[in-house]
Amino acid sequence: MSISRRKALSFALAATITMPAVAACGSSSEDSAADNPYSLIEPGKIRVGSLGDAKPYTFTDASGKFSGFDVELFRNVAGRVGIKDVTFVGTDFSGLLASVANKQYDVGVAAIGITAERKKTVDFSDGYLAGYLTVLTKPDAGITAVNGLSGKRLGVVQGTLQEQFAQKNIKGVQLVRFPDNNTAIAALNNGSITGHFLDYEAAKDYAARHKLKMAVNVPSFDAPAGFAIAKGNNKLREALNKALHDAMQDGTWKTLYAKWFPGSPMPKQYLPGGSTASASPSTS
Repeated sequence: MSISRRKALSFALAATITMPAVAACGSSSEDSAADNPYSLIEPGKIRVGSLGDAKPYTFTDASGKFSGFDVELFRNVAGRVGIKDVTFVGTDFSGLLASVANKQYDVGVAAIGITAERKKTVDFSDGYLAGYLTVLTKPDAGITAVNGLSGKRLGVVQGTLQEQFAQKNIKGVQLVRFPDNNTAIAALNNGSITGHFLDYEAAKDYAARHKLKMAVNVPSFDAPAGFAIAKGNNKLREALNKALHDAMQDGTWKTLYAKWFPGSPMPKQYLPGGSTASASPSTS
């Protein structure tokens, strides 16, 4: 056999061996996409970044298990998407959205207010919650209105809507930033701050447990609360939105709201027959 014929035969054999390998690679990629259509960190499982001290939204109970309105709602929504394996992990709010953006978590769930600034970092589901903002003080602090905070030290959790609201609307106040509510409440109790600015529902729990006063309640109607999702993960966002709307239409949202916020008014847009298109306030 001539050298040229040997070379031709070698090339033909190499092509024959290589072609199935290329086809196999394409098949593996397609299989991977089919196994993980929502681009999750681990196929079939959702890893959620959340807060462990934001009762009644998200918090850890005595056994360390996550509970709360947002937790139960998200588990229900994820189940409708077809995912039962949901793991909640506690973190500081100030780093939560960046962690979702960097795909350390598939979703951020902590009554997170949707704002234009936050949309630069992550995408959001449709809104699902409404509420008020509250200043907690000691009973004898003498604070009865927002303008009474001028010149005082007011606690906020860093990165929350309360921080943004206070910066914009509470004149002359000195903001003291904390990583979480528990740390801020400790500072309030020891007198290092005059008040702590947080969500109304969470404030009710802290007021009862620590004998504090809900001194000022401020309506905030500028940002709905939604689930945070990494930018560009449209399949997951769309699936969560459909499941979320279904949970509202079949009464699941209403049942959970009545359980976790007894006596609080229910926003009509989240009730069966309502529209979630209109903006509603959030908490964090």
